[in-house]
Amino acid sequence: MTEPKIETVLTSDLITLEEPPAEKEATIEFLLDRAVEAGRVTDRETALEALLAREAETTTGVGMGIGIPHAKTDAVSEPTVVFARSSTGVDFDAMDGEPATLLFMLLVPAEGGEEHLELLSSLSRALMHDDVRDRLHEAESKAAIEETITEAVA
Repeated sequence: MTEPKIETVLTSDLITLEEPPAEKEATIEFLLDRAVEAGRVTDRETALEALLAREAETTTGVGMGIGIPHAKTDAVSEPTVVFARSSTGVDFDAMDGEPATLLFMLLVPAEGGEEHLELLSSLSRALMHDDVRDRLHEAESKAAIEETITEAVA
């Protein structure tokens, strides 16, 4: 199975410039609603249960101001990444204690185990670079965010 292209997984309708809620669970719901509105989620409640169950297993706050809540679920029709950023940060229980200001939600179909890991790995590697995080913080449009992520993950 080949890794899905980031351009098909993160489209402009999955990027929001709106400020997410300050609380983790509300932020997860905020991100999930973007995927629902984009027609990527077939069952919001099932997707939310999968995300919260994954969150309960171990933190998805990876440090350096990044939160990547993610889940494999039958409630999503295709691999999907949603992006938002927070000016104040959301506590995702990151190891470094820093709140997450760059938020990525990753949803993949239940049978997409390999895709899930490859996508998560590619995204995580790209976000380790200071310049990528800086560009995401400074981007003033959805197009600039989409371009930054596409270049970084390609």
